[in-house]
Formats: sequence, C-alpha cells, structure tokens
Amino acid sequence: MEILDSREGLKSLLRDWRHHDEHIAFVPTMGNLHKGHLELVRRAREHAERVVVSVYVNPTQFGPGEDYETYPRTLERDTRLLRTAGADALFVPTDETMYPMGLALATVVSVPGLTENFCGASRPGHFDGVTSVVARLFSLVAPDVAVFGQKDYQQQLVIRHMVRDLSLPLRIVTVPTVREKDGLALSSRNSYLDEAERNIAPGLHRTLAATGRHLQDGKRDYQALERIGLEGLEAAGFVPEYFAIRRAENLEMPDRDCDELVVLAAARLGKARLIDNVVVTV
Repeated sequence: MEILDSREGLKSLLRDWRHHDEHIAFVPTMGNLHKGHLELVRRAREHAERVVVSVYVNPTQFGPGEDYETYPRTLERDTRLLRTAGADALFVPTDETMYPMGLALATVVSVPGLTENFCGASRPGHFDGVTSVVARLFSLVAPDVAVFGQKDYQQQLVIRHMVRDLSLPLRIVTVPTVREKDGLALSSRNSYLDEAERNIAPGLHRTLAATGRHLQDGKRDYQALERIGLEGLEAAGFVPEYFAIRRAENLEMPDRDCDELVVLAAARLGKARLIDNVVVTV
C-alpha cells in the first residue's frame, strides 16, 4: 500500500494507474477506523481495480466547542488496518495540502436546502465544511466511484446533490450501516461512551427500528410517531436533537403516498453525539 501526503505524489500514482486503464474507487475518512470503514473499503473493491482511502481530520467541518482538537487520531493503527483490508493507497494530506491558500481564503462549496435541517441545524456550517473538503478530495483523486456509509444519511444525500449539480464525473455508492450485535451503529465517536452509556446507546437504533415497524404496519400519523420516538429516547437517558420521518430521496416531508421513508435521529449521550437511521419501504 502506497502512503502519500502530497498532491504531486498522489497525482503521479493515479497517472500510472490510469495509464493501465484501471478504475479508481475512493473512501474518504477522518481516521480512527473501525469495521464500518473497512466494509466501505471492501465494497469499494467491488467497483474498481484500485482503492484509495484518505485520512484527514478536516477542521472546517467542526464548529466552536466541538471535538476537533480531541478527535481520535490513530494513523499508525489505521495504516495497519488498511493494509490488511487491501487498500492500494492511503492519502494523508496536511492542512496545507488541502487548503493551499489557507483556511481564511479557502473556497467554500455550499449545498442549499438539504443542509438546513437536522445535522445542519444542530451544527451550523458543518455541511459547508464537508462539501468543501469532499469537493477538494474529489478533485485530487478524480475517482470513478466514491463510497460512503448510510449512517451519515443526510451527508450522503448532500454529496449526491453536489455531484449531480456540479456534473462531477463519478458515481456515489452508499453502503448499509455496520452495527454491533446489539444494534449500535459503529462510529469513531463511540469511544467517548463510558460503560453505562454504552449499555444505553443501542436504544437509539431500537427506537428507530420500532418506528419503522409502525410505518410498515400502516401507521401514518408522522407527527405522533416522531413525538413517541423523542419521548422514548428521553426516557432511555438520551438528550435528543431530532427524531424525524422524511422522504428517503430528499428529506422532504412525506405524504401518505410516499413509498420509501427514512427515520433519522441524532441524540447526545454524555460526551458522544450519536446519529442513526433506518430506511423503510411502505
């Protein structure tokens, strides 16, 4: 596995692969990798001869008081895992590589509409940071395919919108969420949970799944179901930010004729902010 931190080194490697007509799949990460990330790498391999993974903790997607400084940075371990998973290249850019004109003068890529609710409302500016850095990574790697996890449901919709709107020549693949046996979605921030919080944490997915079953059973009082979900999370010990039922394709309010819904939620549990979702065909 090649390890690169510069634009020039990455460009040279990619040029050689393309000279041999090899397709490139890309998995962007912030590191502190877990089995969910490795599943993204595995699925990426299904779509291309070469797989590039990036590890970069992007400062522009963290707001004031968030965990940018303390976000787990485990590059040595991540490198071992990616070698074992069969990644072909690990791109570890510096801030100077990603933002050559500096953060204050960095171009911002902003997606309106989709970014204004849910995680966008809870974390102002977060999605501008995400789309800006992902657009830069897409420009550097120029992949044929990019692979994201379903756990960050709103994020993958935002990135899909950006790719379509900017006519970027790549395809987005979304991979189902990888979970612990008790249902907790794998996340780099799960390490923030203490033992008692870890025992509570699977309740987020249980509450989402229960709402999904109600929808499949024909219940369509969306506001009532959302209220029940919020109350259930609060009773379990969470501090919920949102619990919502929306159209899976665009996060708009559903009507009774909508045939694919997503139930999505974010909630705080101690120092951890957990997000999860279930997609329901009704």
